[in-house]
Amino acid sequence: MSGITTHVLDTAMGKPGIGIEVLLEIKKGNEWSQLSGGQTNNDGRVPELIPKGHAIAVGTYRISFKVANYFAAQKRDTFYPSADIVFEVKDATQHYHVPLLISGFGYSTYRGS
Repeated sequence: MSGITTHVLDTAMGKPGIGIEVLLEIKKGNEWSQLSGGQTNNDGRVPELIPKGHAIAVGTYRISFKVANYFAAQKRDTFYPSADIVFEVKDATQHYHVPLLISGFGYSTYRGS
């Protein structure tokens, strides 16, 4: 299993957020460096957010969810064109699951399992 995973749930529709572009970055000094990216699948997940064979490191990470196109495709309004979640990995041996719960006018997250 990837050291960092995510999924998106559209709480207004009660369904997975399908086809959302997701970017994973790590902070190096004052700059962000992209590690990987992809689109959410039919279950709202990006299965290989960290490619197989690559380990995560201690540091500050950001997952950016580009949700504007998702809402536009459904002809739904949104206040947030993207949702960015910044979190710290303090123990690189652990698994970090970072879900996103979205609606057109709000979003939330939590550390999952």
